[in-house]
Amino acid sequence: MYALGSSNFMKPMRFAGAGILGSDQLQNPDFYNWNKVFVRYCDGASFSGDAEGRAQALLTGCSAGGLATILHCDDFSARFSRDVSVKCLADAGFFLDVMDISGKRSFWSVYDGVVHLQNVREVLPKDCLANKEPTECFFPAELIKSIRTPMFILNSAYDSWQIRNVLVPVSSAPDKSWSSCKDNIRNCNSTQIKVLDGFRNAMLGALNVVEDKEDWGLFVDSCFTHCQSLYGISWNSEISPRLGNKTIAEAAGDWYHGRSHGVKEIDCEYPCNPTCSGQLPP
Repeated sequence: MYALGSSNFMKPMRFAGAGILGSDQLQNPDFYNWNKVFVRYCDGASFSGDAEGRAQALLTGCSAGGLATILHCDDFSARFSRDVSVKCLADAGFFLDVMDISGKRSFWSVYDGVVHLQNVREVLPKDCLANKEPTECFFPAELIKSIRTPMFILNSAYDSWQIRNVLVPVSSAPDKSWSSCKDNIRNCNSTQIKVLDGFRNAMLGALNVVEDKEDWGLFVDSCFTHCQSLYGISWNSEISPRLGNKTIAEAAGDWYHGRSHGVKEIDCEYPCNPTCSGQLPP
């Protein structure tokens, strides 16, 4: 047993709070003074919660927590009365079902194991299960088709974790020809960049359904990074990624509070965005 399998094995964690969880008004202008709950990732499949007496609520998570946000968004919303504004923000949780560079669906195998080991089927959309295998319904591309609660999807189209573990897992490139590229996108050659562009295209294709959801938001940049909402440098700083001349914090705040109509920002192909700093979390 290890730390990601049970909370009994977790080591003490010092968490100061930054990014979307930060209390600095300049860095986190829309959510700095909110009550916040940080749930540590421990089981890899499901979380649940309860709350009462709030006028606004935002469920958010990063990476596996981003997927959990997508999975439980409607259930979270259902726990509140109708006069509460409930929305969800999924950061770096839009995992793709794509073939790796060796032609294998290696990440499908990972998800398939989780779905069957933990009986995830019980929380998957019934309309999806009526036509597809449970494992396919566990991927966000299918999940978002059934979600009714407004959601903001924050993701890099060149998600560093997915490139390293979904598109180019170690087993797919045993000759280590991709090692330098996986370490830093600036090291990728033109052939490798074309492969990464294909990954980006697959993500944008899977997100097409969001265009028809008027109360949803998107911020899909081209920076080589993973979680962006938990780090001040990514969330809202002088070197934060910008789309439409807005930081992630500004775009997410405009979406949540309805200050702008249709907050759906999609970046161009790498390396077009000069605000993708090399200082962003890898």
